[in-house]
Amino acid sequence: MSSFYMFMIFVSLFINHYSSKLSDVSSINTSSTAVTAATISTDSYSADPCYNYTVLDNPWRATSNTNYYTCDTSVSWSGWYRLFINGVSAHIPDTCVAQYRCGTNVPLWIRGGHPTVTDGVVTRDVCGNWGSYCCYFRSYPIKVKACPGNYYVYELVSPTLCSSAYCADVSSINTSSTAVTAATISTDPHSADPCYNYTVLDNPWRATNRQTNDHRCDTSFTWRGWYRLFLYGLNVKISDACVMKYRCGTDIPLWIRGGHPRIEDGVVTRGVCGNWNNYCCFYGSYPIKIKACPGNYYVYELVRPTVCNSAYCADVSSINTSSTAVTAATISTAVTNIISTVTTVRPETSTAGLNITLPEDCKTTGKCVENLLGLIENSTVQVLALNDVTTFLDVVLNATEKFLDSSSADPKKLVSDGNRLLKASEKLVSMVVKQTNTSEYVSFTLDTVEGQVFMVGPKVTLDKIPRLDTTDSSVDIDLIGIAKNNNETKSAAVAFMSYNTMENLLKPDFFNTSNDTIKTMMSTVISATLPKTTNTKLTKPVNFTLRHIREFDPSGSLFCVYWNISEWIVDGCSVLKTTSSYTVCSCHHLSTFALIMQTSRRESESDSLMDLLNLVCVIVGLAFFSLALLTFALCQWSPGVNNVARINICISLLLAHLLFLLTQRFLSLIRPLQVLCAVISGLLHFLFLSGFVWMFIEAVLLFICVKNLSQISSKKREVLSSGFLCVIGYLVALVVVCVSVGLVPEGYGSEDCWIKKEKGFIWSFLGPVCVILALNIIFFIRIVITLNSTLKNLNAEVSQMKQTKIMVFKTLAQFVVLGCSWILGFFSNGSKVLEILFLVLNSQQGTFIFLIYCVLNNEVRQQYRNFFRCLCCGRKKH
Repeated sequence: MSSFYMFMIFVSLFINHYSSKLSDVSSINTSSTAVTAATISTDSYSADPCYNYTVLDNPWRATSNTNYYTCDTSVSWSGWYRLFINGVSAHIPDTCVAQYRCGTNVPLWIRGGHPTVTDGVVTRDVCGNWGSYCCYFRSYPIKVKACPGNYYVYELVSPTLCSSAYCADVSSINTSSTAVTAATISTDPHSADPCYNYTVLDNPWRATNRQTNDHRCDTSFTWRGWYRLFLYGLNVKISDACVMKYRCGTDIPLWIRGGHPRIEDGVVTRGVCGNWNNYCCFYGSYPIKIKACPGNYYVYELVRPTVCNSAYCADVSSINTSSTAVTAATISTAVTNIISTVTTVRPETSTAGLNITLPEDCKTTGKCVENLLGLIENSTVQVLALNDVTTFLDVVLNATEKFLDSSSADPKKLVSDGNRLLKASEKLVSMVVKQTNTSEYVSFTLDTVEGQVFMVGPKVTLDKIPRLDTTDSSVDIDLIGIAKNNNETKSAAVAFMSYNTMENLLKPDFFNTSNDTIKTMMSTVISATLPKTTNTKLTKPVNFTLRHIREFDPSGSLFCVYWNISEWIVDGCSVLKTTSSYTVCSCHHLSTFALIMQTSRRESESDSLMDLLNLVCVIVGLAFFSLALLTFALCQWSPGVNNVARINICISLLLAHLLFLLTQRFLSLIRPLQVLCAVISGLLHFLFLSGFVWMFIEAVLLFICVKNLSQISSKKREVLSSGFLCVIGYLVALVVVCVSVGLVPEGYGSEDCWIKKEKGFIWSFLGPVCVILALNIIFFIRIVITLNSTLKNLNAEVSQMKQTKIMVFKTLAQFVVLGCSWILGFFSNGSKVLEILFLVLNSQQGTFIFLIYCVLNNEVRQQYRNFFRCLCCGRKKH
């Protein structure tokens, strides 16, 4: 979305909010937004937010409220809050809320679901729905805790945007006081602990005391997994206090707000701020996860920042010389050139089943990728660490360009490679899925793919899972219902991925329709599967929301399609809703999906005028070709005149222009018939090429004629007989076409039923044409020079002006007849004037032949007069 459009959105929100306040002062009601302090219980509970909270009971926060006037940025938030609606307990929704609900423009909800009592205090991201994208605006994360008595408390903070407000989920109101049952949470294997499975980040330029600005930018790096920071071999942490602008080797230094956690806090989420314009948190980035580890160090799950130039800072004041050195157990693939030392520390390997060691140049080595795909396809590994999965995914999906280089001309190869990449990526992501009693959520973001995995178990406390969403897509699926249908395990998992480069392999052209339309991929290619789920039968249709990645054409037809091994088809999928920015698709099965738009092959007004001019010129040219042929056939000619080349030029170009014109008129009917289209393109190749060969023969005959200043003698005509010339004129073109078919049989039958441009096959036509044009121009220049000097010597009394007029006209006419004007086609790219000149001259070769050799020939002209006299006399008699 452009910055101008974003600016207009904020202006509209600002006007809506403040105009409503000016027109209705009752909306600024301290009683409606005030927070009532709850009674604090005994001192033993004073530190527990379950017994030390503020009641938030604004009725307008209900998700059913459609009046949008309020904004939570005007509230002074402090401490923990519990939500009520009309005296009944409620909670902030953990699924998407429709725009303009909850008394505001941008309703705020939390993603990741609510915790159980045993989870303690957790951190959840806050999302705001706008522009039909559920997480278009992101606010600062909040803390959530589940309390005995079946309610939740929240540590709310001021949102980042006005008008936005926290919602209260009225559908979740529960008057029962049944205590929340503590679910059993399975512990992760030690190998998955980020404290022992991280990548070392030791760039010296990240130091907070570095004042030299190298304009570093962390948006250009591929971040995956967990990182531990070092400076000069010493342990450091990301700064949790404001960092001055232009420090840490960048323009916008990034720091975390909220401080670092303790070991007992486990994994926490912290907001990331960027200092700019004298405001420490002017730029907000995506939140990151942090964990405090034994040994007095921290690890971070870093993600790509939202703005460039910005980079994470390493706090030099936190240098701890007593930190235990990190012993490199195994060396993994270097992620990017920003990491000078890549060390993965783990007590036991989780990739033993795959047994893969990736060389550093694997992304650029086709053989390495092929081997990796083979190992993944044959692997029996069931569980793999997320870091390893993302590493292999990054290598596999970055191979798209390499596959394109080897298969761009072969649709079958594109399909085969696309299927292999899909299967490999889906299998890798399935390795992240593991058994859980309640629910678990995993997400990752790479340059080529974004993915989310949600797992539910038999003791899940959610009524329904939250919407899974990526940057350009989201999915709503009844995973709880699917889990209940799995009688043995009562568990299920969904893996949702959005590919950024897959459309280059699984092209929209594979959406086979009979209509003559342009197919455009309007969304990223997405994939939804149910890995390690016994019963994959859907309980209800799955809804996908796909954001349009290209400009929406209201006149086009949108189709929700899925990939069926070799093509895109629409079976089982339908469009529920479409706007200019997104489309909602409903499907009765899971697979690989996309959004394809079909538009008619409309052309601009100027192209329409060119088409009209082309049609008129070609029809006129065809008419004069026909008149010239009739004249050559019916009129009596002098014995010395040799018209064989002119007759065959007319025949070849008449048939070529006529066939091409008819093909373009009925292209929509011909194109689906691939064999017919290829035959027509081969025939056009032969006819046009034979026309040029006959132009060359005409140039040779004309040169001989001028050289001798007479018609070709009988002796000459014996050498250059009509039969001999016909063999040359058509055999040369036939040999070129036959050789072309033998070398590249698939070279014929482009979208326009002409020669394909792949692999330089177009030069099977352009090559001979260039040679003939070069020779004809040489002959033409020699003819003009010879004719000019001869005329001066033979008739010196002819006025210079008269001679000049004759020479200019004959020069122009012969230039066109010999095909020399075709040279304009090499210089007409982008020039309308040259395109029009090229079109007019080369479509009128028949016109010039008719004028020079028929109309301007005295003998033929006299026969015309006799014919018209007879015709007129015949009419008078009647």
